[in-house]
Amino acid sequence: MSSPQTFPYDTRLNILHQPLEVIDLPALANAATHQWFNQTLCKVNDSVVRMGAIQGEYHWHKHDADDEFFYVVEGRLLIDLEDRTIELAPRQGVVIPKGVMHRPRAPQRTVMLMVETSAIVPTGS
Repeated sequence: MSSPQTFPYDTRLNILHQPLEVIDLPALANAATHQWFNQTLCKVNDSVVRMGAIQGEYHWHKHDADDEFFYVVEGRLLIDLEDRTIELAPRQGVVIPKGVMHRPRAPQRTVMLMVETSAIVPTGS
């Protein structure tokens, strides 16, 4: 498995907020200065909600055991698959099924939410 430390991303797996705490997404996104920033916001049952403030390309990867949900808050997210590209505008989302090779990329600064199991390794299996 790949670890987040081997890639040039700012990936923070600590849970930032506990139940009943208000999450100020705009403040978190505005504070992100790294080109590819990923912060775990909270845990919901066996899943986590993560915020990404991104620009540029991620690497090709897959998650062998877990689905991954992407939801765009602002900007535009492209998710390359082996046979096509999915384009998401604000207020659009998609599930990438487990085992599917994909590469997220953002031609402009994009803020997104991701929902996935807490055991997932963001950089892939």
